[in-house]
Parts: sequence; structure tokens; C-alpha cells
Amino acid sequence: MVCPGRAHVRCAAGVSEPHGRAPAAGAAAERQEEVGQGLRGGGNPEPEHGLDFQRLLDASDYKETYRKDMIRWGEEKRNTDPGFFCRIVVEGVTQPVWVVSDTRRLSDVEWFQDVYGAAVQLVRVVATEETRKRRNWVFIVGVDNAESECGLDQGVTFDWVITNDGDELSLDSQLEKLLHFIYSKL
Repeated sequence: MVCPGRAHVRCAAGVSEPHGRAPAAGAAAERQEEVGQGLRGGGNPEPEHGLDFQRLLDASDYKETYRKDMIRWGEEKRNTDPGFFCRIVVEGVTQPVWVVSDTRRLSDVEWFQDVYGAAVQLVRVVATEETRKRRNWVFIVGVDNAESECGLDQGVTFDWVITNDGDELSLDSQLEKLLHFIYSKL
């Protein structure tokens, strides 16, 4: 999700990236250095569980061990307060352009649209199932078909669709177009 504004770009990382699509978000985060300040982590929204937050951000078995529990905990938080995680990401930081990776639910999209209005650009990263499997993704019932993984698969119109099937030149070209758009809003 891109929220354009005045001066520079800040990337906000979510709690986890879906297996097999994450490299594009990482590439975008690396490229954003060309435009502005570095990566802003969304904080550790789950300190009370004693988990290694940095390891939850990767595609390791560690994350997979706790994934169902994280999804359940996240759903409980969202049911109580749909903007809970969105506010953590933007808290205390004013940025004219935000690239928010890993928005997974319609309530998150709606929150950003309510707060930032027409400036919000929705970006979707896609990869074929074959590509995702090459990146060690394995479909897990109850996880990969949960709202956290497919809540935006229907009913959302994306302004940008980035295809990340391992072709670096294609990915670079797509990211260049997105960055050009961002530059045009500065």
C-alpha cells in the first residue's frame, strides 16, 4: 500500500510476509533507500508472548511453528480494535509517502483509506504457486486459507500489481514504475 505525500518514502514492515511473495517487498524496501529514509519496523506488537520478533519476520520454521497462534492472536486484537496494527505502524511518525508492505485484511485497507483518503495506492505482490513452492512454501490448511493469507484476494481493486516470479529484470522494471509514481507525488 502506498500513501503518497510531500517529501520522502518510509517503508513499514508487517508482522510476517507470505511464503514465496516476500522477496518483492524486500526488494522494494532495499530500493526505497534511493528515495528517502530507511525501513521502519512496525514495532513488536506481541512482546507479551516472549517470541523472537526478528525470527518471526523471516520465512523460517520458527515462524511456522507459531504462525497459527499469531493469526489467532492477531484476529483477537483486530476484532477488538480493527485499527490496532495500523496505528502501531504509523504511531509517532509523519511521512508524506508510506509504503506499507504486508497489509492483509480489508479492515487494514479501509483504515488507511479512511486516514489517508485518495492518496492511498494499493499494491499487490503476486507469484505463481510454482514459484512459491520453489521458495519452500507449502500450503497448510487453516493457515494459508485463513483471512490473514487471502483476505484481500477478492473485493479489492489494486492500483499496482507486482509480479515476483524470480525474474529480477522484470521485478526491477515494475519497481522502477512504482518508484517513478512515488517520485511524481513528492
